Amino acid sequence: MAETLCPTPVVSPNALAQLLEGPDADRIIVVDVSPCRPGVPHIPGALPFDLDGSMSDQSTGLPHTMLPADRFQARLRELGVNEDSHVVVTEDEFLFASARPWWMMHACSFFNVSILEGGNAGWVAAGGRLTTEITPTPKPGNVSLTAVPGAILDQEEVLRIIAASDDPNSPRIVDARSAERFAGTVAEPRVGLRAGHMPTATNLPYTQVIDDGRIRPVEDLQQLVNDAAGDRPIVATCGSGVTACVIALAATLAGRKDVGIYDGSWSEWARPGDTPVVTEG
Repeated sequence: MAETLCPTPVVSPNALAQLLEGPDADRIIVVDVSPCRPGVPHIPGALPFDLDGSMSDQSTGLPHTMLPADRFQARLRELGVNEDSHVVVTEDEFLFASARPWWMMHACSFFNVSILEGGNAGWVAAGGRLTTEITPTPKPGNVSLTAVPGAILDQEEVLRIIAASDDPNSPRIVDARSAERFAGTVAEPRVGLRAGHMPTATNLPYTQVIDDGRIRPVEDLQQLVNDAAGDRPIVATCGSGVTACVIALAATLAGRKDVGIYDGSWSEWARPGDTPVVTEG
């Protein structure tokens, strides 16, 4: 892996602007995870990162499932990502989905990736411009990926974690959904899913990680993460594996190392079946 060009895991708009005007600008690849629609303004040169389409495994019947490392590698190469590239992820609605590509790359041993603080709105507020011009297709890259054990977990692994919850070394499941969805007092937005949460899980709504369009200070994140998980390893979950990555980001900024994502999240767990569900109230 090449030296890091850019602050990680979060980069400011001003720092990105300087890098895009510097001698290594061709090594910076900006990807936009906002919904891909023609004519939508984006940072000049940004490429679409389509979580609802090609950047997720469409064969599972679940939304936003992680691609196998070899297929994800092919997708990143299509974006022109090389071994010495640094990827910056942005979006319109900060901070909702941009942590997902960041974690996907971490889960496949590509660590030169940052999230743009404030997303596209932060870029504009700092004096950057947006464009509706389509970014030309880049020259294929040469990045090589290898899956990192424990970064992405499946349902069977989560069931084992729940069964071992009395072990103080067992991970804590941290749910990024709203308090109401966690408690099961409101219906799930996806039709057919049961309401509630997994046994032993705690709740840290991803919106608590953000304050006025910016990520909270490290001291605040440390308190939030400690309140949710104590000193245990963390397995983050949400509705479909997207905002769980915001919890992974918060945990990383708080200094945690043992973090994983339950990829299927509530979209898998809460389907009709016998997986245990807890409700409150």
